Amino acid sequence: MRRRSFLASVAVLAFGTPLRAETFEVTLSEAEWKAKLSDAAFRVLREEDTERAGSSPLNDEHRRGTFLCAGCDLPVFASETKFDSGTGWPSFYQPIAGAVGTKEDNSLFSTRTEVHCRRCGGHLGHVFNDGPQPTGLRYCMNGVAMKFVAA
Repeated sequence: MRRRSFLASVAVLAFGTPLRAETFEVTLSEAEWKAKLSDAAFRVLREEDTERAGSSPLNDEHRRGTFLCAGCDLPVFASETKFDSGTGWPSFYQPIAGAVGTKEDNSLFSTRTEVHCRRCGGHLGHVFNDGPQPTGLRYCMNGVAMKFVAA
């Protein structure tokens, strides 16, 4: 039986179909994703799980560089847009242009905006309206869903 995160299970129960129905440029089978990703990255990127707050080494990453999707290596955030939100997750005020997509997420009995990689559909995190200027947005990302490449 396919292991499913609690959030994904709630979504399937509430809406009757899996959340990930779109077609993406990078598409692998479940077995291929499992072989490619760590268990934690698979749960977050493919099952829309959330890593434990404060658990990502990317929280303390302050070098100049680029954050890539851990699923397909697409550059998704520039280090210049990273800030310390105090939430325990890597946070950014803006993604790289054209790198991410969003959709409404009604899990956990509230409405949030999910952020996913536009190329592979991997779940990266959520975006909120409580970030710093210039955008006022906080892209609250799962560190395990990304890789960092120093400039």
